[in-house]
Amino acid sequence: MSHVSSPPHGQSPLRTVQVLGGGSAGSSAHVRSLASGLVARGVRVTVCAPSEAERAYDFRGVGAVHVPVPRSSDPTSVTALRMACADADLVHAHGLHAAFRAALALSGRPVPFVVTWHSRAHADGARGHLLRLLERRVAKAASVVLGTTSDLVERARLRGARDARLAAIALPAPRAAEDDSGRPPSKARAELGATDRPLLMAVGMLDRYRGYETLLDAARAWRGLDPVPLLVVAGEGPLRPLMQRRIEDEQLPVRLVGRREDVAELIAAADLALLPGSWEARSVLAQEAFHARVPLVAADVPGIPELVGDAAELVPHGDADAFGEAVVRLLADPDRRELLREKGVRQAATWPSEDETVAQVLSVYDELTRPRPLS
Repeated sequence: MSHVSSPPHGQSPLRTVQVLGGGSAGSSAHVRSLASGLVARGVRVTVCAPSEAERAYDFRGVGAVHVPVPRSSDPTSVTALRMACADADLVHAHGLHAAFRAALALSGRPVPFVVTWHSRAHADGARGHLLRLLERRVAKAASVVLGTTSDLVERARLRGARDARLAAIALPAPRAAEDDSGRPPSKARAELGATDRPLLMAVGMLDRYRGYETLLDAARAWRGLDPVPLLVVAGEGPLRPLMQRRIEDEQLPVRLVGRREDVAELIAAADLALLPGSWEARSVLAQEAFHARVPLVAADVPGIPELVGDAAELVPHGDADAFGEAVVRLLADPDRRELLREKGVRQAATWPSEDETVAQVLSVYDELTRPRPLS
């Protein structure tokens, strides 16, 4: 753990503003972890985020100031952001939309501006064109773009970033209040209805870019096993009614459990974790599965091979037959599952710690800011 550090003699503390759009759980947890580490190093941190993000992640609890800013680019939100950034030495935005709002708020002000791209945004047609324009605007406005995978770094460069760097993000340790339910895995399995059958876990927002159609197609492959494995999907989203209808119409061994606060516990209770697609550059599910020693079957999408190495079963994206076969094969091969568990632990040990992540970000801050004489 890092020691609290004071600014050098004759300098005032670095004042940073972290801008969060309320996006993914991964980016929100990262901002909380980053705020905690920066405050411990004597940095002043203001987090501009929607009120619901503060309620869920308690930025104030780690010593940051929270300024409620809705997830919107309307003039009121941009004005609130501009006021919050008025005396900042550096502004750091997380995610594309938060970065766009921050760029609007900083327009005309020579403040160092760091942007972290945590995920790949998806859109088609006119929305896809708008997305590319947003990415270009943000990439060109940023002093430094930090991409959480090499493909995001390359994407930032293609969009005109003058300085794009790889910055792997640590998976923050679970907060005790959220994670300590005290239930053993057997209790979690019983609650889900998987006491005497294999339990498969998938987690994430139920939208079209997560690969759930492929996953439901793949579920047909293990319908004939005895006992029949149960796939539990945790998450909410626009696809839920369609998925539920398919599950009922095709009698698929799948259960949708909605948004859960005990996801890490459910993953730890599973026999396999399944990741049919991901827009997160560094999948939280993949990281939690490795930490919990749960074998992973994942679609081979950008960012995943870089994250998991050879410690997961990777299958072609969108190939339901290959995905289903990989699940059936792993369930029948306890030696292979144990090998993947061991490889997963070794792979997780190569990921950066929270401390290393904070230190890397702070080195970028130091590079972009000049000594600040006391007034």
